[in-house]
Amino acid sequence: MVSGTSTRFDHDRPSLARLSDALLGGCDHYEADRVMLQRLLAVAPGSQIMAREHREWLMRVVRHLAADRGIDQFLDLGSGMPTAENTHEVAQRHNPAARVVYVDNDPVVQVHGRAVLETNDRTHVSGADLTDPGATLGDPIVYRHLDFDRPMALLLCSIVHHIDNLDRAQFIVRSYVDQLAPGSYLLLTHHHQPPADPPRQALAHLIDSTFQGTGLGTVHRSREEIESFFAGLELLEPGLGMLHEWWPDGPRMSPLGDLNYLTLGGVARKP
Repeated sequence: MVSGTSTRFDHDRPSLARLSDALLGGCDHYEADRVMLQRLLAVAPGSQIMAREHREWLMRVVRHLAADRGIDQFLDLGSGMPTAENTHEVAQRHNPAARVVYVDNDPVVQVHGRAVLETNDRTHVSGADLTDPGATLGDPIVYRHLDFDRPMALLLCSIVHHIDNLDRAQFIVRSYVDQLAPGSYLLLTHHHQPPADPPRQALAHLIDSTFQGTGLGTVHRSREEIESFFAGLELLEPGLGMLHEWWPDGPRMSPLGDLNYLTLGGVARKP
């Protein structure tokens, strides 16, 4: 599960950020991450395809907020390793003035992120622990580069399901949302336990079991539990749903797999 303390560098244990990099075909990961990737692919062979689907969903949402809704500030929590089509690249393509702060307490992410962003003075990397909202929001890198009196986008993508206790997860999300100005947006994706679907429920359980004991634990939650993270917010159409249904760019060219039904995503506005 997501830790509540700072992460020290340990290339003998997998990390969420480096595993995500491996899933997306990157090269900034280690043998422990590759071993974890193979364990995951053994039970969920479509995981790499689903990782790309998730990235494409994120690109569509960030593009919509930057280009159509005038959002020029983005706080990306648990951002992971820099890879192709990062939040800042999409946002600044549509609004060159957009500011982005990435937050990830993985030391490797911080080193690589700061190297990649050395010449980008509107994008910054914080090493804060996202599970400590007070410390994160009090980090100078966060509060000096983002204006919390103005609307922004808060990204919690593929991270909340790594916080195993629901009450704690709800508290963390709410603590951030409470600090957002009206007109801000929450972007959240989460592993989903589909009802009345035994084969996919079994796959969700198998994935959760695969991560147990690795330090990367995950939990698939019900739709109602995932909806609770959006309490008090106004979900944009088409609401909380499967990622491939959120305003796709064109006709689908590849078949859907079981993993497509095990993640829900939503975008909501703070009134």
